[in-house]
Amino acid sequence: MKPPIEPAPPRPLVLDTNAVLDWQVFRDGRASTLWQALATGGVRWCATPEMLAELTAVLRRPLGPRWDARREHTLSVGFLSWVDLFDPPSRSVHGLRCTDPDDQKFLDLALDLQVRWLLTRDRALLKLRRPAAARGLAILQPEHWPGP
Repeated sequence: MKPPIEPAPPRPLVLDTNAVLDWQVFRDGRASTLWQALATGGVRWCATPEMLAELTAVLRRPLGPRWDARREHTLSVGFLSWVDLFDPPSRSVHGLRCTDPDDQKFLDLALDLQVRWLLTRDRALLKLRRPAAARGLAILQPEHWPGP
């Protein structure tokens, strides 16, 4: 008799702030496969305390009456059940520089952890698709995520 097949561990990925907003607040249906994988643990969101601080600061700003209930809910439930928290990389040795210094932290963590995907809508990060791909990192918009 064969031993039972162990399920594959969840694949790690990095989400920028806007991708998390799309998932938790705006419920963007274009990336429903990704949101389902995150909700069921098929993939794991990797972040640093600095990334969560940025997300919290954005969530504390009013987004308009249409989104305020979801924004408040996201703030109240916290993120720890959805996220694997990491210390920020001590230094960036990969040589890629984002033109927006606020977005560098997402790139640095993704490359430091050697995750397969960084999901973003940010143009400054998306411009780095080719050089990041050469390092094994796909920088994609959430709706283009190919699945685990």
